[in-house]
Amino acid sequence: MKSAVSESKEVDDASLLRRYRQGDAEAFAQLYQRHRLGLFRFLCGLCGDQTLAEEIFQETWLSIVRSESLQREAVLFKTWLYQIARNRLIDYWRKHGKADASCDEYDEQQHAQLDSQPGPEQQLDLIQDQRRLQLALDDLPAEQREVFVLRAHGQLEVHEIAELTRTPAETVKSRLRYAMQKLRRLLEEVSV
Repeated sequence: MKSAVSESKEVDDASLLRRYRQGDAEAFAQLYQRHRLGLFRFLCGLCGDQTLAEEIFQETWLSIVRSESLQREAVLFKTWLYQIARNRLIDYWRKHGKADASCDEYDEQQHAQLDSQPGPEQQLDLIQDQRRLQLALDDLPAEQREVFVLRAHGQLEVHEIAELTRTPAETVKSRLRYAMQKLRRLLEEVSV
């Protein structure tokens, strides 16, 4: 017999969106809870600016709320959500004449739900690791950074990234492979 928790996890995003469109506010709360952290991490990783990421994050969810449509049946909700966020960010950059955003530090601890507070030494190590990773991400070409962030933070599959970025899957795989190789090399150089 299935528990109520496992049954609720089995409800897919498209069903939740349909229920929300029919007036079920709890369905939206479940969608938001499932995707909020990954989406925010994706935006922070892509633009490197916490304030801008928060703004685009809010605009993305507002777009979902205001939209009367459902996502296309062939597209997963997550892919649709990330496409909206990506488009909002690109629109922002175009409006402000930027090809890419300048990268500011962002503290993921503010957005993650932590069971216990790390001590001062652990916090310093975490901050240093985040800076090293952000510097390494900043050093990647934009296309490689985008596919890496979609995979790592968005937890999207290669075919979903290909659809979202309108890039062939083999190109996505190559960009992801090159990004991983370069990140490993950059992070090894810093820690030596």
